[in-house]
Amino acid sequence: MTIGILYGISVGPGDWELITVKGVRLLQSSPIVAFPAGRGENLGIAQQIIQPWLKPQQKLLPLDFPYIQDEVLLQQAWHKAAQSVWSYLLNGQDVAFACEGDVNFYGTFSYLAQTLSQLYPEVIIQVVPGVISPLASVASLGIPLTQRQERLLVLPALYQVEQLESALQEAEIIVLIKVSSVYSQVWSILQAHNLLKSSYVVERATWPEQKIYKNLEEQPNLQLSYFSLLIIYANQL
Repeated sequence: MTIGILYGISVGPGDWELITVKGVRLLQSSPIVAFPAGRGENLGIAQQIIQPWLKPQQKLLPLDFPYIQDEVLLQQAWHKAAQSVWSYLLNGQDVAFACEGDVNFYGTFSYLAQTLSQLYPEVIIQVVPGVISPLASVASLGIPLTQRQERLLVLPALYQVEQLESALQEAEIIVLIKVSSVYSQVWSILQAHNLLKSSYVVERATWPEQKIYKNLEEQPNLQLSYFSLLIIYANQL
């Protein structure tokens, strides 16, 4: 029996046109389309992005990836999702998993792929790269992310805000993703280093409701959504 292929499809940060041509082709040719399930009655982000590309005959497979830090519960969720996907692959059906941004850039897909490979070594996985939020954000800002020999450092701020001080000594450009819940702490650090004028916040990059904040000196108390990042140009003192 032929085993189906699991495709990890990077669908970009929000604008449905930012998926690659290859990504669209594989997405539309797969009979099963999986993605992280939304919360409550709301569609998940990846599902919202791919809606214009879906075909009526495709089966949708929302998978539950809870937003928690409990490692045991997370492992249980990944195993359940892997088993669900495997049941289709084992029947020879290809599965396209739509992942916001890029599948290999803090992507949910990586946990699914790793779990499947551990449980079912014969699984076949192919990945399609895509546009990530830092690059989409600087495109919206109209400025380059890096030039010449500048060093770039990306931090998930939610977990590593205490490392920002040392990061400012290591790189010229720092991107803080997941910055919403620690924004006030980050703002204070930037103020101490006189970096508020050379820092930018982009919320929901490429979505119709995208917001850009350029002069952070006047924005000490921003109430940001989860899908926000902050870019620091530490070399512009």
